[in-house]
Amino acid sequence: MGGGLMGSQSMDQHFIVMMIPHHHGAIAMADLALTRAKRPEIKELARNIKASQTSENAQMRTWYRQWYGGDVPAMTRGGAMGIGGMGGGMGPGMGMGCCSGMEMMGTSLAALKNAADFDRAFIEQMIPHHRMGVMMASMAQNSSQHPQLKAMQQAMGKEQSREIEQMTQWYRNWYGTT
Repeated sequence: MGGGLMGSQSMDQHFIVMMIPHHHGAIAMADLALTRAKRPEIKELARNIKASQTSENAQMRTWYRQWYGGDVPAMTRGGAMGIGGMGGGMGPGMGMGCCSGMEMMGTSLAALKNAADFDRAFIEQMIPHHRMGVMMASMAQNSSQHPQLKAMQQAMGKEQSREIEQMTQWYRNWYGTT
């Protein structure tokens, strides 16, 4: 194998391999919100996140098969992938960051599951999760080789930025802080 992930994968491959588990983290949080959230606004946001990110994951899997001739490699416990390892690909924290490592995801979900004020905890976790997604999509756009993936990355960034703004506004209105 090459000297790290980008030695053996294109940016588009790397982005898809990293974004799918990142989306899985948001989908798991959204599933939890559908049963635990008190505010209808949070439940509606959760439905939207689940629908859009499930659809994006399916599309990215299809593209991966078409472009690279196989299934998207699964992430392992430590965050490394089946091809190339975790070289410096998209920037610091991209491999082991927010929601790629299953241990990190499990800890976040466990904390969210047991949160006394679920709605507040959901916003407190989803905003940085979305910020990481926006950063990943933004960084990948600069090197993306496939126009349809580049368009998806732009749409992801726009939608998640809009959701961040909405959650920030709710947080200010409901909890009086930023």
